[in-house]
Amino acid sequence: MTQDVVIIGGGLAGLVSALGMARAGLQVTLIEKKSYPFHRVCGEYVSNEVLPYLRALGVELHTLGPARITRFQLSSPTGKTLDARLDLGGFGLSRFTLDHYLYQLAEKQGVCFMLQQTAQQVSFHDDAFTVRLSGGDSLQAPVVLGAYGKRTTLDRQLNRSFFKARSPYIGVKYHIAHDFPRDLIALHNFRDGYAGISAIEKDRYCFCYLTTRQNLKQHGGIGEMEREVLYQNPHLRRIFEQATFLYEQPEVINEISFATKTCIENHMLMCGDAAGMITPLCGNGMAMAIHSGKIATEQVLHYFRNGHNRKALEEGYSSSWNKRFSQRLRVGRGVQHLFGSTLLSEVAVGALRHLPPVTQRIMRLTHGQPF
Repeated sequence: MTQDVVIIGGGLAGLVSALGMARAGLQVTLIEKKSYPFHRVCGEYVSNEVLPYLRALGVELHTLGPARITRFQLSSPTGKTLDARLDLGGFGLSRFTLDHYLYQLAEKQGVCFMLQQTAQQVSFHDDAFTVRLSGGDSLQAPVVLGAYGKRTTLDRQLNRSFFKARSPYIGVKYHIAHDFPRDLIALHNFRDGYAGISAIEKDRYCFCYLTTRQNLKQHGGIGEMEREVLYQNPHLRRIFEQATFLYEQPEVINEISFATKTCIENHMLMCGDAAGMITPLCGNGMAMAIHSGKIATEQVLHYFRNGHNRKALEEGYSSSWNKRFSQRLRVGRGVQHLFGSTLLSEVAVGALRHLPPVTQRIMRLTHGQPF
């Protein structure tokens, strides 16, 4: 089957790209290993910088009941806090709801979805791609987008450098019911990790944390680790003791890597976390994924409308991607190092409490402007 564009991965970057390209008249096929709707390990907070573009795509966000978030709080492992206003603000919405909505919108726009399948191999020959699927089919297209998230076997096939080294990080997510301000996103530090809580739709909250495999291994299980480590922060202890947890088991993801990646691999355009993941502490991953989908759409449309110049496509995408995101990723990695140990976290929060302009500066450097 021949298409204009094949997109591998149906997260935010893939869905937004598919929707934008289909609205412009391209034939798009999207491959996703699961069936919608489903949960993802994600902080589920989105900066308001994405709102103009979502409206341009026909997204009626208000129908999904997002929480409006305007305030930020950061705590040290012992519970000291700093509070700040969010310049742009943001909204909270579960990936279960948002991804499913975008999937339905894209399907109505004519995107062909191949669900419960994976891309087993991607080859490039004679200026075109062949994508071989787990179900046995093959797709041909002049353009392929890699929007498959943080880490897959395709990264091994592409011999990507970050895939060669194991990452120490794991992510854990719950949805909870809790008595907590719905306009606040809070990040609470603990030994070798940090947790975030913010409101989503239907009076629920996303509660998600990042820690290390070693932390988990040392305590033998998630529940034991939470009681022995996360409970040491009084804000987190309060959540665990007072909230109603709405999953029987948490969503868990392993091998989260913040290593430098490239946004072009074997002529594929890499989008979202496949191109580079900002640390969750910065709270801007969902907005960056949506923005990368916009950039990919613009560059691919230019490719089809202006002579199928692959060199111009790759140079244009790489230049635009790096201009928008490379500094944010560098700052995010730097901020991550401030919260890697109990002592350093205490010092960082203590210092930032007395330096509000520095806190605001960090948030501006890890977020963009409305697009």
